[in-house]
Order: sequence, then structure tokens, then C-alpha cells
Amino acid sequence: MCYRSDRFTCGAFPVFVMKARLLLSLTMVTAMMSIASCDQIVLTEQLPTVLVAVLVRNKQHTLPYFFSYLEDLDYPKNRMSLWIRSDHNEDDSIEITKAWLKRTTPLYHSVDFKYRSVPEKRESEKTSTHWNEERFGDVIRLKQEALQTARSKWADFIFFLDADVFLTNRNTLRSLIELKLPIVAPMLVSDGLYSNFWCGMTPDYYYHRTDDYKKILNYDQIGQWPVPMVHSAVLVRLTVSQTRHLTFERKNLPPGRYGGPVDDIIIFAMSANYSGIPMYVCNALLYGYIMVPLEAGETVAGKDMEQLTNILSYAVNEYGELRLKPDLAKFVPDVPKDKMTLSHIYMINLERRTERREKMVKHFDLLGLDVEHFAAVDGKKLSDKQVHDMGIRFLPGYADPFHKRPMTMGEIGCFLSHYNIWERMVRLNQQEVLVLEDDIRFEPFFRRRAYGVLSDARRIGGWDLIYFGRKRLQEEDEKWIEGSEYLVKAGYSYWTLGYVITLEGAKKLLREKPLGKLVPVDEYLPIMFNNHPNESWANHFHDRSLSAWSAAPLLLYPTHYTGDEGYVSDTEDSIRIDGSLPTVGIGKGGSGVVNNDTRDAAKAQTGTEPKKGDKEQLPNAPGWLTESGIGQGEHDLEAKNRRSEL
Repeated sequence: MCYRSDRFTCGAFPVFVMKARLLLSLTMVTAMMSIASCDQIVLTEQLPTVLVAVLVRNKQHTLPYFFSYLEDLDYPKNRMSLWIRSDHNEDDSIEITKAWLKRTTPLYHSVDFKYRSVPEKRESEKTSTHWNEERFGDVIRLKQEALQTARSKWADFIFFLDADVFLTNRNTLRSLIELKLPIVAPMLVSDGLYSNFWCGMTPDYYYHRTDDYKKILNYDQIGQWPVPMVHSAVLVRLTVSQTRHLTFERKNLPPGRYGGPVDDIIIFAMSANYSGIPMYVCNALLYGYIMVPLEAGETVAGKDMEQLTNILSYAVNEYGELRLKPDLAKFVPDVPKDKMTLSHIYMINLERRTERREKMVKHFDLLGLDVEHFAAVDGKKLSDKQVHDMGIRFLPGYADPFHKRPMTMGEIGCFLSHYNIWERMVRLNQQEVLVLEDDIRFEPFFRRRAYGVLSDARRIGGWDLIYFGRKRLQEEDEKWIEGSEYLVKAGYSYWTLGYVITLEGAKKLLREKPLGKLVPVDEYLPIMFNNHPNESWANHFHDRSLSAWSAAPLLLYPTHYTGDEGYVSDTEDSIRIDGSLPTVGIGKGGSGVVNNDTRDAAKAQTGTEPKKGDKEQLPNAPGWLTESGIGQGEHDLEAKNRRSEL
């Protein structure tokens, strides 16, 4: 690593040499001025130099993604130097780091990588997640060494980066530098409430919960915010003179001022405080993701791998892909696939929606789900004649509760897609099937939670259908299923994002011959489990004995709501039936037609009419929507539980 600074002194050269050099310099300046005046050369300034400091220990599962996203940062690599240290590994972290550096070292200004292959653990450590004073001491020493190296090499910035941080936004480094703040952290998202900043600190220097924390984390307030603590991804502007007082070592703090723990991030924060240097967290962009540190007793193979799956799933939802360099992909093992003890899993997807299908396949690969793509019936390809020839008739008096309109062709196609799966279940004698749509996001720890739901349901018995994802529409509290921790009796609900259905449940849905009195599928299901507010609709169906439960909290949510960027509805945005099709009970040549008068045109001008894809509920229902209840709270962040580096 070398930020060059050539120095010359007059005493080191003969006088005639100095005169000659002076004359040559004057000549060159004159020539350059002449060229500039003739050709209007625009002078450009190089971007600041950055030293990236990384500590690695037991991160073979995160490093392929960490290095891939680091390499993809939109910043000139010849202005970046890498400083990497690794020791006490029980996995292939060193081998992965070597493999990546073998290809990328020539790209960067310089690379300083040092490691120790043995021993795997310090003698004083109980486990690799055990944080004792010796371990903190080593981390403090290494971070101080990185800071001193950056200063000695005249780096403009030092970027401290943990090896389980994924900077998915390519513009992260540029945008942080442009803020021109002395210390700033890009706000990172985890699979819970954990992030890489604090908004409060207790008198004994530990985490203190404040109202501002959630406001910043949830993007209720956006910008750059002064905070007492940042960690895990921290950019320090070394050209600010006061930063010479920054330190990770307790001995370097002003005498008598600090009585807190031996902890690198706390000591660093207090050194900034004592030096009058503000620290900021910035949430102006979605910068990336962070893993929650393991607590004592938790393992990489268990909790950390689940967390990694959650984080990668977030990235797929946001970007549609994972950036993984080919030479690092070989270090990522394939996840074995299964059907989660179910007979089968179907994913309904329109053939023309290839982008949704590809995104879902990436999720299935991450989660280890063996899923069959089930081609949806495309409403855009349906004609009135086809609908009529299939024997489809519409329920008398049906009108969409939002728009007071008849069904759309997209809603017909959606119903037929689910209907065809129920028919296949009966034909193939499939006992329990998970039906998924293609516009869903999986909640954190999906597999573990799904197993819990299925285990409870099978132990208790008496169910036909379990919602994994839905939109609840009833004000009344739903009753817990007796003896279950994860299940409630389903009330009036919209959406068929994902549900498990039994063979008997499929038979019940088919026995009512719903194609002869059609309503949208998310109206049909509540009718069939006898929890629909419109009795006139429900009375057309005789056996409404479907036993429907719901996971609580839910395991699936939509990827987009109405109004979100990227929101597309293939049911609501399709054409409506034109009124030429008879309703049930209207004979051939009869005068009864489906009323196609709607309020859509008027409401389109105001933009106030709700849709099924909204977070809001029906106009006469409460504005309550079930949220994920598994999100982890902010950690107490004691030293032993808060660390994610060496």
C-alpha cells in the first residue's frame, strides 16, 4: 500500500542542476498554458483515496457475497487500498480471501493481507461466539493498526467494514464521500430491528432505546442524523484534522474521562465525542444489509445460515438477483431441496411473467424448496366465447366491493389457475399441497416457522386450509386454535398469496361447482369457510364447511402494494367481462346481463378508490393489517453479544 509523496530538498542537488530544473519547469508551464488556451483542456480532480479495513473470522458463508458486492462498488479501484486481517478461523475464510485476492489484487492501488492459520480458537475462548477481554484486545489492536496505516499512507478516508455486511448499492462509497462528513455510516438493514447505529447511550456506555431509532430505521425520517454510535460500516474522513485524536485504544483517551468497558466500538465513539467530532448515520438510500451478531450458544450452521438466507432473500426481492462473482460461486454450496414434508408445492405463474418466475426460482434455491411451476390461466388470452364454452356463469348480484364492477378476465384466469390445482390434487391423490403465487416475499426464518405451523396443525387436526399469506379484513380478534402457538381461525380475508390445502379441502371446494356461480377466488374461500359478510352471495353455496386457519404471524406478504413502484396486478388491471355473458339462472336468450356500470372512471380522476392490492382495508373495515410478528427486537447489545468481526 503506497500513497506516494515525493519530497526534494535544495541541499541534495548541485546548483546548476537546480537551475536547469527550474528553467525546464518554466518552459513546461508556458507550454501547458499555451495548450490550455488553444485547446481548452478541462482539468479534472481525482477522487479521494480510501483504505478499506476488513477483519475476517469464520465468515466462509458470507465472504463470497461480501467480496462480490465490495468489488462491484462504483468507485475507482486504483483509488482504493485493501487492508485485511484474518485469524482463528475454523472454516475456509482464508482460502476464500486468497482466491478473491488472486484475481483482484492488480485492480486495487494496493493490498495488505495478513493472516494466521492456527490456532482455531484462543485458549481463553469457550466458543467462536465467546467475546472475552483477550478477544476484544486483539480487535482493538488490529483496528488501531488499520487506522495508523491509513494515516501513514496519507489516505483521505478509511472505511471500516465488517465481513458480514453486503453493500448492495453500488453508489454507497461515492455517496458517503460526497456528504463530506467527518464520520458517517450507511444505514444497513437486517432481518429484525438490528442495525449498525445507536440513537442513545446509557451512562455506562451501552445501548439505550429511543423513539428516533425506529423513525430512522423505518425511513420515517430520511437524511443524515447525528448519533452517538455507528459501527460495522463506518467511513472516516481523515483530512479533518480533529480525526487525529480518534482511537480504538483506551490508553489514548483523555486521562480520567472514560470508565467504560474494553470495547472497540464504544472506545472509538467516545474518542469522537471527546474530540468534538460528530458521528452520523445516513439513510438517504438503501445501502445494503447486515447480519445480526450471534449470541453465545448460537452457531454459524444454525442461526447464522438462516440469517444469511433471510438477507439474501431481501436482496432478491429488491434487486431481482444476487451478485456473485464466478470464482466465488464455487464456495457457495447448493441448498438441498425438499417439499417441507408436504405432498407437493405449486407456484402459479403466467408464462409471460418470466421475471417473476426467475425471481421466485432464486428464492426457492435459497430456501431449498422443491417447487413445480404451474402455468396460470392468462386472462388476457381469454375471450367471452371461451369463458362461456367452459361453462362459466357468474354469481347473481356479484359486484366488486371496491369498484362495484363485475369480474375481470384476470380474476377469471386467477380462479381457474387455483381451480386447476385443486382438480390435479384430486386426480393425483395429493394429501397436502402448498399453493404459492409468484408475487410474494418470504418472511424471515420461513422454513423453521412453516414447520412449526404444519406440526401444530397435524397434531391438532380438523383443518382443510391454512393461509400462509393473506389480507385480513375483519375487525374482531381471531380466535387462537386451542393448543397451538402459531394458528388462528381465519376470518374474512383477501389474497391467495400462499396456502396449504388438504385433499379433503380441495374436494369440498370442487363439490360446490364454483364455475357455475363464479366469484373471485379470494371471495370464494371465505364463503366456503362460512366467514363472509355478504350473506346473499354465501347462500348460493350449500356446503360451507371448509375449515380454514391462518398462520399467526403470517409467513408470506406481497412484494408490492398498490402505488408501490413496480406494482402490477394481472387481475385488477385486465379487461372486464362485457356484459354479454349470462348469470346463473338466466337462460339462453334471457334479458339478464351482468351490470358493467362502475365508478372506476370517476375515481380514476381522484386516485382515491382503494384496490385489493392496497395495504388499507375495505372502506367499512378497520385500518388494521397483520404485520410480521417474528422480527427480532433491538439487541441488548452487551459486548459479548454485539460483535461480528474477529
